[in-house]
Amino acid sequence: MRPRSAFPLAVAATGAACLTYAAAYEARSFRLRRVEVPVLPRGARPVRILQVSDIHMVSGQRRKQEWLRRLDALHPDMVLNTGDNLSDPEAVPETLDALGPLLGRPGAYVFGSNDYYGPRPKDPTGYLRRDDGTRRLGRENPWTDLRDGFDAAGWANLNNARGRLKVDGLDIELVGLDDPHIDRDRYEQVAGGPDGSADISLAVVHAPYLRALDAFTAEGYPLVIAGHTHGGQVCVPFYGALTTNCDLDRKRAKGLSKHLSADREAYLHVSAGCGTSRYARFRFACPPEATLLTLTPRQSTAGTPSAPPR
Repeated sequence: MRPRSAFPLAVAATGAACLTYAAAYEARSFRLRRVEVPVLPRGARPVRILQVSDIHMVSGQRRKQEWLRRLDALHPDMVLNTGDNLSDPEAVPETLDALGPLLGRPGAYVFGSNDYYGPRPKDPTGYLRRDDGTRRLGRENPWTDLRDGFDAAGWANLNNARGRLKVDGLDIELVGLDDPHIDRDRYEQVAGGPDGSADISLAVVHAPYLRALDAFTAEGYPLVIAGHTHGGQVCVPFYGALTTNCDLDRKRAKGLSKHLSADREAYLHVSAGCGTSRYARFRFACPPEATLLTLTPRQSTAGTPSAPPR
């Protein structure tokens, strides 16, 4: 009997090693996504919103910290932080330092589960499976220090709360929810929809669970902004995300889409985020990102803030 060649095994091992290296390298290849959303009143000046999400900071991540600082050079009109800033209980000072230049701009924030609780070792392939609702929470993070840093900078705390910002003369009404992923959302505390007095009303939540998206859309918010999904984190070229880690369909794991509820339609933007859990430091076909959302005037008088054009 001829001895079996080891060549196929060597090829497979080399391929696996290359994929592992590529996934680890991609997790540090930060990008900026640019998106335009036509939701402003006709004649309004465009507003540039920098969305930063899912930083998952670990102490010592200098490359990520330097990239975050450089985002201020975009000169956004305002900043939205959509949660999961931490993946290390010791990283609050470095997170605040990295965001320091942006903290000098008008901003608002919601928290995600990883702001409240530290990560626990996990099976990395868990990202490839559908979320079954099981939560294994780590030790409590010093999230109050992070909150105090954001509040001291004047950022609006939107965790089950409303806020208001004036941006270059534009009156922006904000509403947000605490993280639905760990059942901290309390929509009854912010229910009622836009009050009608602002130029634009925006809704913010960390994890884009359908119950939050449905409520925001049904009450007339024209744009919902979220994070949490990591864009799928591991994607298949020409197929996309394998999972969203919530009940949102995988085709809307990142980027701009539409959401329909109670015969109303809203834009939905989901950031793929710029980090990973410290126990799953890889991405594939889904590079880490921040997003520069440019809100522009609606193109037709048929659309209103409560019913964006189809």
